[in-house]
Amino acid sequence: MTIAAGHTDLSFVDTVPADREELVGLLATGPFPDALRAAIKTSRLSLDRIQHRLGLRGITISVATLSYWQSGRRRPERPESLEALRHLEAVLGVPPSALTALLGPPRPRGRRSRPTRVLPIDALWSRRERLASLLSRVDTSSDCRLGRLSQHDRVEVAADGGQRSLWVRQVLRAEQDGADRWVLVFDSESAPGTIPELGNLSNCRVGRTAVDEEASILVAELVFDRTLARGDTVIMEYQLTHPAPPYPASGNAYCRKFRLPVREYVLEVRFDQSRLPARCQQYAVPAGEEGPSRRRNLALDPSGGVHSVALGFGPGVFGIRWDWPTR
Repeated sequence: MTIAAGHTDLSFVDTVPADREELVGLLATGPFPDALRAAIKTSRLSLDRIQHRLGLRGITISVATLSYWQSGRRRPERPESLEALRHLEAVLGVPPSALTALLGPPRPRGRRSRPTRVLPIDALWSRRERLASLLSRVDTSSDCRLGRLSQHDRVEVAADGGQRSLWVRQVLRAEQDGADRWVLVFDSESAPGTIPELGNLSNCRVGRTAVDEEASILVAELVFDRTLARGDTVIMEYQLTHPAPPYPASGNAYCRKFRLPVREYVLEVRFDQSRLPARCQQYAVPAGEEGPSRRRNLALDPSGGVHSVALGFGPGVFGIRWDWPTR
């Protein structure tokens, strides 16, 4: 298992040892304003020069904003600000995502800025009682200790319209000491009586599992190689596969439920070339709302798939649905 405590490739620093030591430590533990300030100091660039170099990359940002970011008065949260931060990392010569990883979940704004309790793990599922029973048989104590930095889901839809497989890659960051596992929940409401095979694990192993075969709900602990300290990150992968046709009905949709915000979510749906959908649509349902509030039509790529990206999403449900051609 490979667990990165912050970022290990720090050979980019070409400055005095004291500056390098300070920057290495801050990129590993944060907080974000201190790490950004140290990166700027190490780069030997003024804010004006940084602004100029970002401008050469097509990024427009004020010196005041850069100053606010390094002082902690503001932080990048909007999609355009996160894009600017990615270019800023390159200008400052730090590894990709070195600063982004220190941001943690986006701060709530407006109506959502009022204190609210964290949603229970089963809150966004329709069959809550059945799921709650399964969750009681595994250890869920690490869930609130893990920040969701990045998640990538790839769904393979077979020629019969069923779901062949789901591949998942996640980047998680410990917000507190003691996180040692991720709890996977897979619920196939459209295909009762089918449980996928869990395999192709990377940087984790299967712990306790709980299954409701009648309802097609699988809960499994994916245990890390070691207990994480605050600031440690882990990259993990796994795959859920239905080994042979006929494949379980997909319900012409796939969605991911987030009870805590995710900084970046990528969802791909790949279709068999022999049967392509007539229409695909991205949708999102923020927690507490009855139906989708954000929809966008998606165009198939030449390989027979679609994808969508969500930045700073959650809590809520994000997915892709599709319609087959009329016969």
